Amino acid sequence: MNIHTYEKIWLGAAMALIVGFIATITYGAVGPGIAMVDDDGGSIDPGEISDHERFGDTGVEHVGGNEYEVTVVAQAWSYSPSEIEVPAGSEVTFYVTSRDVTHSFSVVGTNVNTMVVPGQISEMTVEFDEPGEYGILCNEYCGEGHHTMEGKLTVVPEDEFDLTELSVEAPDEVEAGNETTINATVQNGMQTDLETTVALEIGDQQYEEAVTVAGDSSETVEFSVDTAELGAGDHDWTVTADGYEESGTLSVVDAAGGGDGSDGGGDGGTGNSSAEGGAGDA
Repeated sequence: MNIHTYEKIWLGAAMALIVGFIATITYGAVGPGIAMVDDDGGSIDPGEISDHERFGDTGVEHVGGNEYEVTVVAQAWSYSPSEIEVPAGSEVTFYVTSRDVTHSFSVVGTNVNTMVVPGQISEMTVEFDEPGEYGILCNEYCGEGHHTMEGKLTVVPEDEFDLTELSVEAPDEVEAGNETTINATVQNGMQTDLETTVALEIGDQQYEEAVTVAGDSSETVEFSVDTAELGAGDHDWTVTADGYEESGTLSVVDAAGGGDGSDGGGDGGTGNSSAEGGAGDA
């Protein structure tokens, strides 16, 4: 059968379009290194999310190698956590559930887009190869504040990421002549050991101690401070560890001045980049 030249051209163009469509869909599914969404993650009681083994503490968790897990709770009209940070070259599995109504968890620029239904756990695994920022949006109408429901996922260079937290407990006021303590706790969220130096500067006094924090554990360093050497007055202190810093002020008062020598129980807070170690928190 003789096929006209123009017919051959149109047939060829049609075949090229079909192949192009198939190639585009295939690349969108596997080309960027992003797995297809799997929302078969199990069930959960929405009223007991805070007591759940996984969702009781949301955020990023290192599970070994370049693998991480991120737990997220959606609620009107926010995500917890709202900012997530992971390292480049990582494989990240998201576990997402809802506390109230149906939401969605959509990472802009990827094919992660799943409904988040109360009572169900949505599970998705993604590979992030390059640093970058991705918006997180809710694509399911969830009430009057729906348009404000958003978050951010940041992928940082691997050498800039960690899950270290620094917290400090220090008194606000102490009587002159008494010895007091400042406690610094380093929390290591990675599965590998962390070797660092914890340092305290207060007045003209300097202290430091080298510590090794095992994977997924914490170490507390207790610094004994001699207030007789400091003298009466307000003294600023700074604690540093693994690139993080916390600071505060210790007031040394004369006994006759009414100082009660009690610890104020001040908590220096958490020194975590992105909220969670170079993190949290693309």
